[in-house]
Amino acid sequence: MPFPHTRPMSSYWLSRHNLTTSPGDDFSGHRSTPELPREVDVAIIGSGFSGTAVAWYLVNDDDESSGGGPTTTTPPSVLMLEARQACSGATGRNGGHVKPDLYFNAPLYSEKHGRRVAEELTRFEMRQVFDLKRLIERENIDCDFELTRAIDVYTDERVAGPVVEGYKRMKSEGYEFPDDLHFVPGDGGKAEQVSGVKGALCAFSSTAASVWPFKMVMGLLKRVLAKGVNLQTDTTVESIEKDGDDRWILRTERGTVKAKKVVVTTNAYTPALLPEFQGKITPARGVACRIAVPESESGPDRAGGNTLARVPSTAPHLNNTYSIRFGPQEYDYLVARTDGSIVVGGAKQKVLLDDSYWRDNTDDSAMIPGAEEYFEGYMQRTFHGWEDTKARVTDIWTGVMGYSADLMPWVGAVPGRQGVFVSAGFTGHGMPRILGCAEALAGLVSGKAKGMQETGVPKPYWVTEHRLSETRDISREYMAGGRPKESKL
Repeated sequence: MPFPHTRPMSSYWLSRHNLTTSPGDDFSGHRSTPELPREVDVAIIGSGFSGTAVAWYLVNDDDESSGGGPTTTTPPSVLMLEARQACSGATGRNGGHVKPDLYFNAPLYSEKHGRRVAEELTRFEMRQVFDLKRLIERENIDCDFELTRAIDVYTDERVAGPVVEGYKRMKSEGYEFPDDLHFVPGDGGKAEQVSGVKGALCAFSSTAASVWPFKMVMGLLKRVLAKGVNLQTDTTVESIEKDGDDRWILRTERGTVKAKKVVVTTNAYTPALLPEFQGKITPARGVACRIAVPESESGPDRAGGNTLARVPSTAPHLNNTYSIRFGPQEYDYLVARTDGSIVVGGAKQKVLLDDSYWRDNTDDSAMIPGAEEYFEGYMQRTFHGWEDTKARVTDIWTGVMGYSADLMPWVGAVPGRQGVFVSAGFTGHGMPRILGCAEALAGLVSGKAKGMQETGVPKPYWVTEHRLSETRDISREYMAGGRPKESKL
């Protein structure tokens, strides 16, 4: 799948960034130098959360190991290459929900990888919430990071029944779910009362976070650029070829660059550069929107005069983030922002009607049919207390995720390509996984870690020849169930 050359539809995060930050904090079209450098130590392809986090760990490796004291080694020369604008892909278009999966996929992971590994997968995701919090606080990045509770709500017995049964069975068998996970039964309307969601049959809650993802990445970019990282946007890497002197040649329409090591963080587009990932990572298009009460229905602006972020006076404020499951493979995620607006992603009832809408589709310049209609009146029909708010969609956009054939990210050195590394295939669940993967990858690139076994990344994430040789792809089944591939409408 080649890199797209269409003009992307702007997300809420991308379109509002220039209104809420100073020009010096926006690196979306940045080029550190007029021309590409001829040679670098490390070339990172991609400038989303993954690529930027790898760069941050590379240039801060000495700071971390020395406790902020004097450094003893020269940091590597690092070049970041971005096909479009910085952070214009999945990171700049997701909902900003940092939500670990503490139970939902536990039966699947336990069956496939064993109980101990399944518990490790959960712990790894849990750590990301607080590791990200520490990173944002350390770098003092203004990106609306909030620690919250995520509430998973079930409104359909076809989903609620098996999930609750599996949770109770595994718990009785000794599976160690985190103490942070709390189950809310539906008896006497308790789940509906706790969640505020109409028709809630049961719910689970756990610690999560929300963040303005584009601002977060811009904040990290600002800091790595100050340490000498060279960023080149609108520079598509067309191929990665081996050079005779044990270096890699990256060919772009602006010329070639030689690199000792290459880090590919292009998620859905990874097979375009690394053909061995063809059929292992498949693009999957999703949709998200922002919902807010119209300005005429709003109270005074508490955000400092920004008319785009007024606080609704008639809408109840939600203190939690959400995942709401309406039926098999039909779910939305929801982030309540401090300005009173809501960011919702999902609309699977429309997205999954036809495989052409979402599977192997990289067109983030067009809307998925029926999605706009789906989100109209969303808060009024879903939550108690929102019926008379006149809340409406203010922004709607699409984005492209990278779905892994076995649902696990691909992290590590690429077999047969010494000096090439990858972190991709996050299957729509990157925010609670990426930071730890980036730290591990930076360790491999710098030589601090001699192999994946010396990182904290769970083994199912590792790139291995055996894993690349597997032929089964369960990503469509996981995403769409038994739905037909083509719409009958």
